[in-house]
Parts: sequence; structure tokens; C-alpha cells
Amino acid sequence: MRCLLAFVAAISLLTALAVVAVDSAQAQSKTTILKYDKQGRVIGSESSRGSGDQQRGAGSDRSRNTAAPRGGQPGAAGGPNAANPDDRFEPGEVIVANAPADFARDAQALGFRILDATRLGNLGLEIIRLRVPANTTVPDARQTLIREFPGIIADANHLYEPSGTPPASLRSGSLARWTAGWEQAKPSCGRGVKLGMIDGALDTDHVALKGSNVTYKSFNKEGRPPAAHSHGTAVAALLVGQPGNKGWGGLLPGAQLFAGNMFEEKDGQPSGNAVGMVKALDWIIGEKVHAINLSIAGASNKVLELAFKKASLSKVVMVAAAGNWGSADRPAYPAAFDDVVAVTAVGEDRLVYSEANSGAYIDFAAPGVKIWTAVPGGGKYQSGTSFATPFIAVLAALEAVQSKADSTTIRVALAKQSADLGTPGKDNVFGFGLVVAKPSC
Repeated sequence: MRCLLAFVAAISLLTALAVVAVDSAQAQSKTTILKYDKQGRVIGSESSRGSGDQQRGAGSDRSRNTAAPRGGQPGAAGGPNAANPDDRFEPGEVIVANAPADFARDAQALGFRILDATRLGNLGLEIIRLRVPANTTVPDARQTLIREFPGIIADANHLYEPSGTPPASLRSGSLARWTAGWEQAKPSCGRGVKLGMIDGALDTDHVALKGSNVTYKSFNKEGRPPAAHSHGTAVAALLVGQPGNKGWGGLLPGAQLFAGNMFEEKDGQPSGNAVGMVKALDWIIGEKVHAINLSIAGASNKVLELAFKKASLSKVVMVAAAGNWGSADRPAYPAAFDDVVAVTAVGEDRLVYSEANSGAYIDFAAPGVKIWTAVPGGGKYQSGTSFATPFIAVLAALEAVQSKADSTTIRVALAKQSADLGTPGKDNVFGFGLVVAKPSC
């Protein structure tokens, strides 16, 4: 009997140190138990069969919410083995910021062809897009530019994606403000606040956005159609959607929203590039917004890094999704830039979303599992760090209205109003924790 009890105790301990991912779409579901070392790296896994919807936590620092199944948009999910974002870029293109004098002539002599040049006055940048020489890869072309023009800022024209994962099916959920424990808002809540958003196209005819103060502008690459309206509409309605009986009212329905679309249809998938993001950022900075919501994710990029650093000089707060690759070693950008506040997603049980990235760049957690969102033609529940980001963006904007704020001051202010969910202090899963601050309306 003592041996049996010892065996049961050992099994219980192992279970407490595991992260459980469940495919609840099947009656007899397959359970994958990921095991981690002390540094939080995956070192192995086990599979078993169980029944019903199961959720388990693995220690205070690696608890995972498994309510939403794997899948969704390419790259937006897929766990540690998802495609490397560094390898996703416009084929045959490189971009350069603030090139030196005579750059165009000298670059052409090296076999590059100037595609276009864009002056971004609000950011103080000029972005040149080039076609790489024949029979040259994009990484090799970038290295040529760095070698031939010392100190130049050049990179691939990386591709970025919406950071939300539409689930196959969900049975239940809650309204956005209720999910966060906020009181219901009147249509005037947020009046005087100016929000920016860089995302996808909007269904401006959706009833959730009827009566909302939205200025919309698209930054598609010429010749490509805008991507589907689902993700952008969902995020915009979370920010400023009008209260109604369908439950998709926004967090600050009275705020003004400047929405820039950077996404287009590419090979049947929503995709936006670095040039489109920078153009949208320049436009929104010029509108003097208080905070910018960035529910997007992709690779690090030197030109983007400079653009976001320039944007931070205007004292606007930029808030971005932590990414849904389930990765601990592939930070998502722009969230991982120093001047950007990074947000992960948790469910109502305060477990982290199963696909959320982790890393030292994570700042805060917010509701992002089973969020009721507006989509063209109606509404649906969605999960992802995309849908957690608006909760922090609106709180940051309200803080910025009271006094000029930047990423540093916002981190300090919201850290004081956060519930620590992981290991004591800031950790790589929840950051400072779940923000429990509430808006004044």
C-alpha cells in the first residue's frame, strides 16, 4: 500500500510540472503533455487519451489555457516549430532607411534597382525599396549593402501577420468589458481619447462600428487587394465598437480611432510587409494619437526598429501583441522592440493562452481567450494575443490623456495595478501580471 501511495504521489507531482494541451473537439481527446527544464525550455512530451475538456497548469510560471485548439492563420500559431518569421519576406526586395547621398547611383551600379522611395515626414524617415540583383538572395543582397555602405540601415521587406487565432468551435464566452471586470460603458465613454491602430481592413458597415468615430486608410502594396476584413474589424470593434444587444460593444466607444490597414491578400493568406507598417505608423503619428494598438507579429527588422524608435520620440504609447507561435525563443515584433509594450493573453481562469509566446519582452497579461468579437456578417468568439492587446492599449491611452506618457511610464503605472500570476515579480510568461486597472467609465 505504501508503494502504491508513493507511486500515485510521484505521478501527481509530474502532472503538476507539465503543460497540458487538449484537443476538445473530440469526445476522446488526445492530450499532449509538454515537459520543461528549469529555464522553461521544452525537453520532451508525452501523449495520452482522455475524455472531455481538460485544463491543467504547470507550475505558476508556465500555466497554459488550452481552451482554443491549435490551428488558424499560418504563422499565427503552431507552437515552437512554427515557421521562422525571419524567413518570411517579400521575394527579391530589400529596404533601406535614410540612405546616404548618391546611394541610388551607387546601388544601381551594384545591380540593385530602385522600386520606389517614400518620404515619411512625421517620422523623419525616407524608405527606399529595391529589387535585388539577379541570381542574388535577399540575405546576400542585404549583406552587400551593409558591406558597401558602412553604417547603412537595411533589411528584408519582412512580412507580418494578424496575431489572432480563430478557433474551430467554442461553446461559451463573455463580452469584452465583462471579461475584464469593467462596468458597461455609455457611448460617450472615451470621448477626447485618440487611438491609433495598425491592422487589417475594416468592415465599416458593420453594425458594431455604426456611429463610431473611425478614420480608415489603407496602405496596401499597389496591385494587391486588401485581405479579409475579419481581423481588423474585430480589433476595431473591441476598441471603439458601439454598445448594443449583440454584445460586441467596444472598450472605449466614445474614442476616436485612426485605423491603418497594412494587410493584403498574398497567396490566399493575409500578409502585410514592413513598408506598409511604416507608412501606417507615420500617418497615425501625425494624427497625435494617445496610444497605438498593434495586434500584429513578425520578425525583427532594422528599418522597423528605427521607425518605432522615431515614433517613441512623440511620446505616443505603442502596445503590441506578444505573438501566437507558442515560442520561448522567437520574440514577435514589434512587441519585442524596447519602445513597445508587449501583451500576452489569458483566459478567465488566469491561465496563459496555449499558443502565446513567452520571453523577457512580455510586459502584461490581459483577457484574450474566448473573446466575443465583431466580424463581417455578425460576431464570433476568438482567441489570441491580438484580442488581449486592446485592453492594455485603451488603459495606456487613458493614462496618456492625463499626462504625457511613454512605454516606460506606462509600464511603471500598470505594473502597480497588476496581479502577479507567475513566479514572484516580472516573469517570461505573464510579464508583470494581469492588469486589473479599470477605466473611469
